[in-house]
Amino acid sequence: MRIVVLSLFMFVVGFVLYQNFTKDSEVVNAGDMAPDFALKTLSGETVQLSDYRGQGVFLNFWATYCKPCEEEMPYIESQYQKFKDEGVKVLAVDVGENDVTVSSFVERKGMTFPVLMDRREELLDAYGIGPIPVTFLIDKNGKVVDRITAGLTEPQVRDYMKKIQPEKWRESDG
Repeated sequence: MRIVVLSLFMFVVGFVLYQNFTKDSEVVNAGDMAPDFALKTLSGETVQLSDYRGQGVFLNFWATYCKPCEEEMPYIESQYQKFKDEGVKVLAVDVGENDVTVSSFVERKGMTFPVLMDRREELLDAYGIGPIPVTFLIDKNGKVVDRITAGLTEPQVRDYMKKIQPEKWRESDG
């Protein structure tokens, strides 16, 4: 009986792993149009990616339990303060966590950019994301300029934001 139960268990685990590795999840890469989405923020406001056309979007997927995510958040916040009025917006998508956990983290880190809640990880799947953090640089036309699959330093965040900053703001940058 134990062997039958163990065999059945192993079959189910194998099947689930097979399904996860072979599912038709599109991987969004540089050169692709960023899939549009609408998610709610912690405060309940709905944010849609297409509303940001005309601006660069620094789209970051993260979670509170992710150490590299935690390390890069102060850098993202610092550069957001410099670029938010210069044509670059930050959208930080928390994946699969509850509001209380995320709110506490956001408050502790002093994050002022929109934090979107992907509770069922649907956007994570739509963008084909595995391990986090992952950041997408999206230009003013909604096209993915780059996909970064690692934690970022402050100079990197700054350089990436400059990369998606629309020309009209670059000229006034001096």
